[in-house]
Amino acid sequence: MLNNVLELAAPAVRQLAPYVPGKPLSELEREYGIRDSIKLASNENPLGPGTKARVAIANAVNDLGLYPDGNGFELKQALAKHHACSTDRITLGNGSNDLLVLLSEAFLTPEVDAVYSQYCFAIYPIAVQATGAVGRVAAAFPESHQMSLGHDLDAMRKLVTDKTRLVFVANPNNPTGTWVDAVALKRFIASLPSTTMVVVDEAYIEYAVNDASADASRWIDEFPNLVVTRTFSKAYGLAGLRVGYALSSAEVANVLNRVRQPFNVNSLALVAATAALDDEEHLQRTAELNSKGMQQVLTGLKELNVRVYPSACNFVLVDCKRPGAEVNEALLRQGVIVRPVGGYGLPTHIRITIGTEQENARMLVALEKALGK
Repeated sequence: MLNNVLELAAPAVRQLAPYVPGKPLSELEREYGIRDSIKLASNENPLGPGTKARVAIANAVNDLGLYPDGNGFELKQALAKHHACSTDRITLGNGSNDLLVLLSEAFLTPEVDAVYSQYCFAIYPIAVQATGAVGRVAAAFPESHQMSLGHDLDAMRKLVTDKTRLVFVANPNNPTGTWVDAVALKRFIASLPSTTMVVVDEAYIEYAVNDASADASRWIDEFPNLVVTRTFSKAYGLAGLRVGYALSSAEVANVLNRVRQPFNVNSLALVAATAALDDEEHLQRTAELNSKGMQQVLTGLKELNVRVYPSACNFVLVDCKRPGAEVNEALLRQGVIVRPVGGYGLPTHIRITIGTEQENARMLVALEKALGK
C-alpha cells in the first residue's frame, strides 16, 4: 500500500490547492441541525430554469439510456444563430469552467506563461498551475480607484512577453463584480501579440446592463487570438446541468476539440440549453428580479456600516471590516449561506448572491445580527 501517493503526482499538481465550492444546503443542515436554510453563495439564479428548459428536460428523460450527441449539433446551431457565427467557431463544455481548463491544456506548457488579475476567478490559477506553466499576476486597481479591485489592463499588458500564451480577463469579474468597458478592453486585445490568446470570460454578461460594459463575442471575427467563454449556469438557471461554450476562430476551436473529452455535455444539458436560448421571457424575468433584488440588498447594506463594491453581476462583494470567516460562521448558524472570500486574498470580505425578495430580506436581518448591530 502506498504511504504517500502525492509523491507520485506530477510536480505541478502536488502544489495545487483544490477548489472549494460553495457549501450546499444539505451539508449545512447536516452539520448544524438547521432546517429551511437559504443559499446565497454560488451566484445561482433563484428562479432556476425557465419553462422551456424544464419542458425540454422532461421530454428528453426517456432517451437517457443513449449517449448524448457528442457534437452537440442542435445546440451549436442555436448558438450560431444567436451569435450570428458559423458552428465551427463554437466549442461546447461541461460548464465554462471546462473550457477554461481545456484552453490551459491546449496552449500551456512549463516553458510558457499566462497572465491574470489579482482578484480573478480561482480556476484561472488552478488551471494554469496544473499544466506547469508560470502564472503572472497583475496587481488589481487599489481601493482608492473608482473600479476598486478591478482589472488594471495596463498592469496586465506589462506582464505579457513573447512567452505569454494565455491572458484571462473576466468581464464582469467574479468575485469582485467589477467590469471593463468596451473601449478599454478592445484596445487591450488589439495590443496583444498574435502569439498570445486572450480569454474573455463572460459568465455574467447577461447581468451587465451598464452600456459601457463590453460584449467581446462581437469581436471574434476581428481578433483571431480572441476566445470568449460563456455559461448557462448563471442567468439561464442551469447550474446543475453544467453546460457552457466558447466562441473563437475555427482554428482555435479545432485545437480545443482535440483535447475536449467525448460526450462532455450530457443529453439533458444539451436540450435544456438549446431551449433556454429561445426563452427571452425567462431571461427578462431574471434580469428584472436581479435588478430589484440588487437595489433591495444595497439599500439594506447601507445601514450596516460595511463597504459594498459596485457590481455588474448577480452578487455583491462586501467588506465587513472584520474577519469574513467569523461573519460567515455567524450567518451559517442562522441558516444563511454566503461566500467568504479569504482564499482570494480578501480576508474581511464576503460575497452575497442576489436572491428572491424574501431571501434577501432574511439575509439582511441575519447579517445585521452577525455584525452585532
